[in-house]
Amino acid sequence: MLRFILLLLLYFISLLFSSIRAQTPNTKPCSDKAYYQFDFWIGNWNVFNSEGKLIGENHIKSMPNACAIQENWTSTNGNSLGTSYSYYDISDKKCHQLWIDNKGFVLETNGSYKNNEMILTSEVVQNKKQPYYNKIIWKKNDNGSVTQIWQYLSPDHKLIKEAFKGIYKRKKS
Repeated sequence: MLRFILLLLLYFISLLFSSIRAQTPNTKPCSDKAYYQFDFWIGNWNVFNSEGKLIGENHIKSMPNACAIQENWTSTNGNSLGTSYSYYDISDKKCHQLWIDNKGFVLETNGSYKNNEMILTSEVVQNKKQPYYNKIIWKKNDNGSVTQIWQYLSPDHKLIKEAFKGIYKRKKS
């Protein structure tokens, strides 16, 4: 009987400690390397088109208080402004981005990083002409630049149109 009471007491003590551990906040939030997959994009950039013409500036900064990075885009003519928040979600093990621009356009994408590329896609967008989805690729280049390609793809993954291609070159400090 004493043995049973001791086992029961140990069981309740272990339940109490697991409850306390579950309530203890993580002292190192976002410490897994998956949270830093998109950090190659952090920096102050001049953005050029394929012909080498400056088309805008982008400032991407780490937001350690939110375990995310924030993008701040301005086109050279000032007509296109936008901000995105990119983050890793441990619950689905995917990277996500929420883009919002000055024309009211909102785009949500998710995906992953592999082979020096961050590839994010949206859900299928239904429109009158043809359903499509957005696919955005950020390629980390050997020379330190980043190439971003934004494509519209049909539901069967055929290219409809390249919406944007930018080559990011770090600004000189």
